Amino acid sequence: MVPRRFRGLTNMRRLSMFRAHMDGDWCSLDELGPLSQLRFCTSKLGDDGLVKRKEGVSEEEQQRIEKVIDKLCPPPGVEDLQINGYFGRQLPSWMMSTSMVPLNNLKTILFNDLACCTQLPNGLCQLPNLQLLQVSRAPCIKHVGTGFLQAAATSFSRLNKLILEGMVEWEDWEWEEQVQAMRRLEKLVLSKCRLRHVPPGLASSASSLKLLCLQHVRHLSYIENFPSVVELEVNGCPDLERITNLPNLQKLTIWNCPKLKVLERITSLERLVLKDYTMEKLPEYMRDIKPRHLQLFCRVWLLFGVATGQSGTEWDKFSHIEHVKAYAGDVDNQRKWHILYTRGDNCKLDSNINNSTIFEGT
Repeated sequence: MVPRRFRGLTNMRRLSMFRAHMDGDWCSLDELGPLSQLRFCTSKLGDDGLVKRKEGVSEEEQQRIEKVIDKLCPPPGVEDLQINGYFGRQLPSWMMSTSMVPLNNLKTILFNDLACCTQLPNGLCQLPNLQLLQVSRAPCIKHVGTGFLQAAATSFSRLNKLILEGMVEWEDWEWEEQVQAMRRLEKLVLSKCRLRHVPPGLASSASSLKLLCLQHVRHLSYIENFPSVVELEVNGCPDLERITNLPNLQKLTIWNCPKLKVLERITSLERLVLKDYTMEKLPEYMRDIKPRHLQLFCRVWLLFGVATGQSGTEWDKFSHIEHVKAYAGDVDNQRKWHILYTRGDNCKLDSNINNSTIFEGT
């Protein structure tokens, strides 16, 4: 508990685990008002930020927490805002509004463990200085609609990093191609969700996007038309079938995407990293791309097939690549066995794998 007259600490910049009280002799939310230098303020509900009661969260509890956070509008000087373990059904009204003048200095917003929220705030897109927005674990958000962007040329005008992870039921992101937003976005991470496609508005509008990272996006079937992206990472996307028209892509990392069949119009590719310990042969799309460097992590059986060189069935899938480094191993050492290949050196293969390795690897 924090005693009254807390407002006298006007030089305070960081405040964690503030326990607010609405009455009595203890500090209330009103005491935070004069703290104009405050830059960081959190309220923690539990060690892991989640409500773990078997009966779930009661309506009375939700109404109480919504009432508290509605009164906790940060002072104008706040630059970094983090909300952890919040289990209200919606975020505070001062964050949902299209007029968020008191928050104009915000540069970073982090939401962690939004157990019961069903939508992202509509007012964030108008914050003039917001550079980083991260949402981690929001299992009740299934749809991100047009209100998140609010068809305006200034939507997320300075945002350069967006991370949306652990929205495990998220299926649809509504963003029409003609809606311009996030023009300065450089890094986008989408992780652990059910999105079926990346919205066309993102591809056409985010003209500064350089790094696109898609991890465990369960129903995503294609990625296409990102002219500015130079690095793409796809990891654990079981339904992904094709990647097309990324003319400036230089580095592509593919981990555990077993249905991927098509790589087209990727003319600037310099480096391909391919990791899959279940595939029995190199993918056919290897014939259609020409990276200068290939780094491969695979099972021992496949590595042995690659090591057979020109006499093997995998040769024409990688022989056109200038530099190849391929590895297989065990739990303790994933690079225990290797193959090094340089096309300009008389197609020379250097390897420490042999017939006995197959039995050792199994």
